[in-house]
Amino acid sequence: MTPKFDDASPTYQHIRVSRRDGVAVVELHRPDAMHAIDPQMLDELHRVLRDVQRAPEVTALLLTGSGPRAFSAGADIEWLSRSSALEVRAFAQAGVRVTRQIEELGKLSVAAINGVALGGGLELAESCMLRVAAGSACLGHPEVAIGAIAGFGGTTRLPRLIGKGRAAELLLSGRIIDAAEALQIGLVGQVCADDDVVGAAEQLLRQLAARPTEAVALTWEALHRGLNLTLDESIHLGADFFGLVASTEAFRHGTRAFIARRRRAE
Repeated sequence: MTPKFDDASPTYQHIRVSRRDGVAVVELHRPDAMHAIDPQMLDELHRVLRDVQRAPEVTALLLTGSGPRAFSAGADIEWLSRSSALEVRAFAQAGVRVTRQIEELGKLSVAAINGVALGGGLELAESCMLRVAAGSACLGHPEVAIGAIAGFGGTTRLPRLIGKGRAAELLLSGRIIDAAEALQIGLVGQVCADDDVVGAAEQLLRQLAARPTEAVALTWEALHRGLNLTLDESIHLGADFFGLVASTEAFRHGTRAFIARRRRAE
């Protein structure tokens, strides 16, 4: 069954979905709550990510928040405050399922951080391959301020993105940082004008899509899987994937083109 990518679809209430060429644009959409994450939003994200993964015409995911104010303010605190410990655990497990779906989508993914990205919202962005932030964006893990911790994988992904020391300072203090600092520490790879963040993310996706598909996919898999292996295992995984891409036409074409360019330059 061909999945639907229609921003007017009645299927979703807390996200908006559209398709621009091969890019599935998923917008978090709870404007009255700064796109705070509740169980329904996680369920809708799970369903749309499943469809994105299955759709051959979709080659990339762009994740953002609707409107200019927020990517996502994080977990819905009102919902958390009235929920039991078992319900909160199930909620966190659903968040882990969604972030793992993004991470293991098998397709390109970029988060366009258009404003506030806190707690669970930032964890969604951290699970994407790359992140682009608006100049006015603010990012952080303030969970400790309410006696909580990052429950969607932030305690694992953030230190892998920016290093253990910097991650510890942000997670333990709950300090919120601006886009400039996020760029400096490597949490985002690009900062752009507020009204251009989605366009910049689309441009980045199209640049990546212009690269050989197999090489990009295996590079990401080697990065992602390699962090869960020993050094020796990770190195050999990279070597195996290097051999695997050598079987592709893109590899043969690329190496022949390189040799031709070098000979012309001599």
